[in-house]
Amino acid sequence: MTRIRDIKTTFTAGAVSRDLLGRGDLNAYANGALDLQNLFIFPTGGVTRRAGLRYVDSVPSTGRLIAFEFNTEQAYLLVLSDEQIDIYFEGSLEATLSAPWRASDTNQVVWTQSADTLLMTHPDYPPQKLTRTIAGWDLSEWSYYEQDGKRYQPYFKFENSGVSLTPSAVSGTITVTASAPIFDELQEGARLRIAGKEGTISDVASPTVASIILIEDLPDTNPTIDWTEQAFSAYRGYPVRVAFHQDRLVIGGSRDLPNRLWFSKSGDLFNFNLGEGLDDEAIEFAILSDQVNAIRGLFSGRHLQVFTSGAEWMVTGVPLTPTSVQLNRQTRVGSVTGRYIPPVNVDGATLFVARNRQEIREFLYTDLEQAYQATDLALLSRHIIQAPIDQDFDQTRRLLFLVREDGQFATLTVYRAEQVAAWTLHQTDGAVQSVAVVGESVYLLILRDGTYMIEEFDDTLYLDSALSGVSASNVTVWSGLDHLEGRVVSVLADGLIHDPVTVLSGSVTLSSGAKVVQIGLPFTHKITPLPPSSVGNAGGGRSVRLVEAIYRVENTQSLRLNVGRGYDDAILHQFGSDVLDDPPPTISGNVRVRAFGWQPDGEKPLWSIEQDAPLPFTLLSVTTELKVND
Repeated sequence: MTRIRDIKTTFTAGAVSRDLLGRGDLNAYANGALDLQNLFIFPTGGVTRRAGLRYVDSVPSTGRLIAFEFNTEQAYLLVLSDEQIDIYFEGSLEATLSAPWRASDTNQVVWTQSADTLLMTHPDYPPQKLTRTIAGWDLSEWSYYEQDGKRYQPYFKFENSGVSLTPSAVSGTITVTASAPIFDELQEGARLRIAGKEGTISDVASPTVASIILIEDLPDTNPTIDWTEQAFSAYRGYPVRVAFHQDRLVIGGSRDLPNRLWFSKSGDLFNFNLGEGLDDEAIEFAILSDQVNAIRGLFSGRHLQVFTSGAEWMVTGVPLTPTSVQLNRQTRVGSVTGRYIPPVNVDGATLFVARNRQEIREFLYTDLEQAYQATDLALLSRHIIQAPIDQDFDQTRRLLFLVREDGQFATLTVYRAEQVAAWTLHQTDGAVQSVAVVGESVYLLILRDGTYMIEEFDDTLYLDSALSGVSASNVTVWSGLDHLEGRVVSVLADGLIHDPVTVLSGSVTLSSGAKVVQIGLPFTHKITPLPPSSVGNAGGGRSVRLVEAIYRVENTQSLRLNVGRGYDDAILHQFGSDVLDDPPPTISGNVRVRAFGWQPDGEKPLWSIEQDAPLPFTLLSVTTELKVND
């Protein structure tokens, strides 16, 4: 028999797909695991039980979380729900504003921020501007620059180029007759330009006849094909995407013009006057190619990155002017449609969700090729990327948080300089709807038993939807748990695991008093390694026996192991204390476990970890000694 000693020091490949079970030659096989759940992966290689979730508040409906960061000391969480915005500062509700979006439409709300102003767009709603003022908060529709009654907003001729308009007079309120049916009642109040002169549509009498209040006198009453209408309206739809780039406001597409880009005047964000094409004047053009290019995302980086339904583009120009602007297609991946998933920046690369909703791509400029590449970061963990609906990046933990359509969420530990890209999957007793990173805090919107809850990751908690309490004396009744009414909850009391209890009238009653408690919903973390590689001396259809395993743990109070006998007979290392009522000590060091029994095919994992104990757990490495039947 052959005796093998194997040391696993890193999980930096994350949870890999079962498709890799035959690829023991890959580094990902040595550095990955078959299953990692409810764990955060350190860039250095170890894994730790994920942070618990602290309950913040309940909101009336599903919606979207948005970060509003004015400076390092003023970071706000915006919660978009059914026709309202709730604004939170450091977990406390600061203001509630009325908003136009229905809850079912918030998944297409797009935002960008400049100083104390947040701009928000949706293809079916007028664009909004949220401003933080000395008096409080204000939400209002965009106001374009006006001069002498003229409104300098984007204009476009939607109809066939040959369609003409015939005005009844040159001034005042006139009647305009079209050579084709082009008018609709939804256009009432919209601006129209005839021969460069502007007016407002006051009444639509029929598809070919409308009344116009002229702001400027027309040159004559002759039929003309020189006319345009405002690009954004209730009839034509509103901006789809928005961003700031090189001191310009950039609008990417609208409902009826999905592949068009508009750039405001330089330094004048709501002025889209094309003028004479001078360097500081507005810019407008369409993305035209051999495939569909509905704009799905904008990101201002080294260049303006434009993500469309069929490809990825860069807009260049230093500085960006009407004569210097260039548009170049880079890759042909395509971005997700039907909802807005914001691209996020990680170490100079832009991460976006591919159109197939099974890939997270890293859009990165390479100096060698002077072009962008789009690398798939989920190639080894395709089973984890299933229909993403939201994402954000936590710089502090080096984690990309990804929310899935099924209510689960995943994290990607990413450290490009060290070539670390490790995925893990997470579950909680509910369905996650949205995620936002606000300063150093990460918030989730979660549906639990019909109630939508805002919860924040808290490294001091080991339960979900949890609250903590402190008392100067021993207390048996703890209240303030109305959000968990009727639920069976776990309790960590003075560092000891208490029997589960039911929340009644917003309170729980413990069998014995405690001074410090955590009360919330339990979750289970799991580690299942890959089976011994058939490339080495183990596996390959031969019988294998785990002789001994050494688990290097750090700041750990509980370790539940299955070394071949099943979890019914699992080894539980909930490290003991000399005093019965004291919490288990925190251990940093080696835990040595002997094992018995042969694995007949060598194709199953030799050990695993699974536990829901709300106690600290960190695993740095595993050393295994195996016997292989030759």
